Amino acid sequence: MKSLFSLNKYLYKYRVRLLAGFFFIILSNIFAIYPARFIRHALDLLKEDLSIYPLFAGMAVRASFAAQVTYTVLLFGLAIIFLALLKGLFMFFMRQTIIVVSRYIEYDLKNEIYRHYQYLPLSFYRKNNTGDMMARISEDVGRVRMYLGPAIMYTLNLVVLFVLVTATMLSVNARLTVYVLLPLPVLGISIFYVSSIIERKSDSVQAQLSRLSTFVQESISGIRVIKSFSRENISAAEFEEESILYKKHSLDLAKVNALFTPAILLLVGLSTLLTIYVGGREAMAGRVTYGNIAEFIYYVNMLTWPFASVGWVTSLIQRAGASQERINEFLRVPPVQEDAGSKGIDLKDGIAFRNVSFTYPGSLIRALEKISFEVGKGESLAILGKTGSGKSTVAALLTKMYEPDGGEILIGGKNISGINTGALREITGYVPQDVFLFSDTISNNIAFGMRKEDVTPGMIEQAAKTAAVYDDIMEFPQQFSTLIGERGVTLSGGQKQRVSIARAVIREPAILIFDDCLSAVDTQTEEKILTALSEVMRNRTSVIISHRVSSVKNADRIILLDDGRVLEQGTHESLMACKGSYFEMYESQLLDEAFSVAAGGMANINASNIK
Repeated sequence: MKSLFSLNKYLYKYRVRLLAGFFFIILSNIFAIYPARFIRHALDLLKEDLSIYPLFAGMAVRASFAAQVTYTVLLFGLAIIFLALLKGLFMFFMRQTIIVVSRYIEYDLKNEIYRHYQYLPLSFYRKNNTGDMMARISEDVGRVRMYLGPAIMYTLNLVVLFVLVTATMLSVNARLTVYVLLPLPVLGISIFYVSSIIERKSDSVQAQLSRLSTFVQESISGIRVIKSFSRENISAAEFEEESILYKKHSLDLAKVNALFTPAILLLVGLSTLLTIYVGGREAMAGRVTYGNIAEFIYYVNMLTWPFASVGWVTSLIQRAGASQERINEFLRVPPVQEDAGSKGIDLKDGIAFRNVSFTYPGSLIRALEKISFEVGKGESLAILGKTGSGKSTVAALLTKMYEPDGGEILIGGKNISGINTGALREITGYVPQDVFLFSDTISNNIAFGMRKEDVTPGMIEQAAKTAAVYDDIMEFPQQFSTLIGERGVTLSGGQKQRVSIARAVIREPAILIFDDCLSAVDTQTEEKILTALSEVMRNRTSVIISHRVSSVKNADRIILLDDGRVLEQGTHESLMACKGSYFEMYESQLLDEAFSVAAGGMANINASNIK
């Protein structure tokens, strides 16, 4: 239950509704108890009247006496129906308060988790998979809601009903009450013993459900890879294995509940038998009436469902506790705090790295080792290097996705740690290496980083032209209103990269960062994009990250990284004159392009000969 204490803030928030619900529970149970008294009076009256009815044999008043008895019984029946209607009315109000509160808290809790996800550091997402995070905000929150709604409602109802019924029974006959309630301590011990088993099995069910969700999410995201390697049957078999484990854990939990509920009903049924046996003996002794026995049986039946639901409610609470602990595990991860740094950023002194070192959290490999470089305001910097050389790490540090381990990063002469993160990202246009597009229209994807009221169709079209994707978009039947699939699966790799470029340049940022964003386009398209971007980058500080020399040779300054260290830096001409690593890379890539052109020409000749 300790994990569920974190929900008390929500219960306090909706305390007025919950108190109203508690009030309706009391009223509902009061009107549920009163019919038992009418039944007692009706039976006692009938017993008395039936005992004297034969005495009126042959008398004229016999018919009127029978009519009077019938009328009295009818009044009792109508009173019972009226009380049942009142009970149902207040039960409706009870559900409309407590169950509705559980939905409000479900809404608040999901929003809290989602907001928390948004501000967690990138290291969190490197360690946790998407399926697990989705399970905690959907399945786990749903189980917590069952505790906040039905579990609390039935528990309060049981407590109120038990107090009212017990007090009423004690006022009638204490001895009979003791016998009626005798099985309840055994019931409490059974619940205490079984609840620990339910908790363990609930944990297993939730953990396996998380693994199952992760497997499905990864399979759907990687469906192209699965199909390309003809792994459909194997993937289905692996899913079946995970489903079998989930079924096993779920059945184990169901078996416990299946044995628990009949045991509770047996104990409650024992109370009924004791009521009839002991009540009969008390009636023969003259201490109670036959109406009291019927009244007590009514009370026992009233307690049957609430006590029978104890096992179910216990299971709900235990499963909610396990789910809330999983939720709390993520909520306890400290978010990235909104810094109070300067929001005024002046790029007069450009960008400078001074002996910057960085190691990714959880990794022992240095991504950057004391690198230094400078790029002035309005200039362009190109970063070259092989895969794993640290190029993308520079972009991550520039956008404050991570903080450097050593050295300092200066933007406009100020240390980046003293600059407000939101303000920095507002003036930065970032095109990531791993392009992500949302399941939305092309126009909304391009305008993603701007407020709707600040965007015009002309701005979207111009950004698309700058990114050399305008002609491709116009070929679609719905053009800019075309809906693209999840992660942009309806677009080619090059089209996705160019839409991502359009999304960055439409904001007209002061800093532009292109993280290997032209890797999926051919040389001609690359040249076309670079020509268009040259106008956009004019008077803007730009960082171009690439592994192709052709993408960066026109930059004002070029640095070559290898294993997180700067090997060479300078202009294209100065680096070519040095005939070092940059020169070798340039010559190698020129040779590769020549071979590609020759191979393409040969393929065209062969195709012509075949025709």
